Amino acid sequence: MVLLSLVASHSDVDLETVARLSAGSSQVASGVLESGNAVSGAVVLSTCNRLEIYCEAESEEHVEAARAEVISAISGASGLAESLVSRYFDTKTGTEVTQHLFAVGAGLDSAVVGEREIAGQVRRALIQAQDQGTASAALVRLFQAASRTAKDVGAQTALGGRGLSIVSVALDLATDLSEDRSWTEKNVVVFGTGAYAGATMALLRERGCTNVSVHSPSGRAATFTATRGGTPLTRETLDAALAAADVVIGCSGSDSRVAADDIARVREESGKPLIMIDLALTHDFDPAVAALDGVELITLESVRLAAPEEQAESVRQAEHIVTKAARAFEHQQKERSIDSAIVALRRHTMQVLENELEKVRTQHGCTGPAQEVEFAMRRMVKQLLHLPTVRARELAAAGRQDDYIAALDALYGITVEEPAAQKAAEGAAQDACPVPHNDAVAESA
Repeated sequence: MVLLSLVASHSDVDLETVARLSAGSSQVASGVLESGNAVSGAVVLSTCNRLEIYCEAESEEHVEAARAEVISAISGASGLAESLVSRYFDTKTGTEVTQHLFAVGAGLDSAVVGEREIAGQVRRALIQAQDQGTASAALVRLFQAASRTAKDVGAQTALGGRGLSIVSVALDLATDLSEDRSWTEKNVVVFGTGAYAGATMALLRERGCTNVSVHSPSGRAATFTATRGGTPLTRETLDAALAAADVVIGCSGSDSRVAADDIARVREESGKPLIMIDLALTHDFDPAVAALDGVELITLESVRLAAPEEQAESVRQAEHIVTKAARAFEHQQKERSIDSAIVALRRHTMQVLENELEKVRTQHGCTGPAQEVEFAMRRMVKQLLHLPTVRARELAAAGRQDDYIAALDALYGITVEEPAAQKAAEGAAQDACPVPHNDAVAESA
């Protein structure tokens, strides 16, 4: 089993390209598993500034094939040529995958360092993959560990206390651009009802803003405002709300984009300045609105450039937590793989032992000498298994578990099964031939 990730983020790719790559990304994981053979699990993490696909391949030899299958799926979903898609994605494997995802979930790889929204996005990416049936057991463990690490960073460092997010930085920019820095009297229109819209509503409330109207291109405004507050807008009431607005915030990422001409039309007699904040990766507002008189446009790129630098000590502490957690996870993964090998060796040895003991029982019955022979043989097997078990742990700690598994195959012809298959096989073996009560080999070796 090998984990790999394909990463296209704001660090290396412009946001317009990320948006183009992300088109149809919700179907990439299921598409890869349906059409490919090299990928056994996939989780897609798609946010306003990154598209990352995490996969499980059978072995190192399957990594290139797995990457090709993912690139093909993204190409099919986005409509971009495979050669173009391949150019934008950085591929990580092995320990790089763990370190990167843990850093992403902790907000260390965000445009706004330390942002807390990304932790929820990592969690929801796993939930979506589980709902679609594309998350393998290894990927579930990886994402759950990333979420735990993000909580630790939030609880143990100042990054969690700052409460920074893309939304909060955008609202700070809007405050700086406003003639009146107070939000209590501002009229705000929010486009969208998703996670960003929910975070926006919460932060607006914190700033004392109560005059908030919500428009949903998909018609969910009434349901959204029923639990979060605000006034739902319809097509008929939208123009009037835009005409009276001081701030308009786009969080929907829908296919319908508000045109500059429409803003100019409804604002023709407004006579007051307007700040438009576009947080949608695919743009809720035509960028041409920035050229309209009296309109200031804040984009994700504006937020990235304006994001404050976190204190070096806080970042250092967070990086230490992430690195320690990533190493612990990798160690656990190595132990899981070597556990399978240890169990396979024990099962093989115990089967040989039981075959020999059955011969003794057949020849001598349940006599005292026969029981003494059985006890001696079990004690001998216990001693024989002790050193191979210790060496297995040592090799796993050094990252050489594959050497141990290869040795079992070469010396004994033992094939190490995946944990799930192994457990089923053990259950079947126990049902067919119960282990004697005095067998202490498996517990103590």
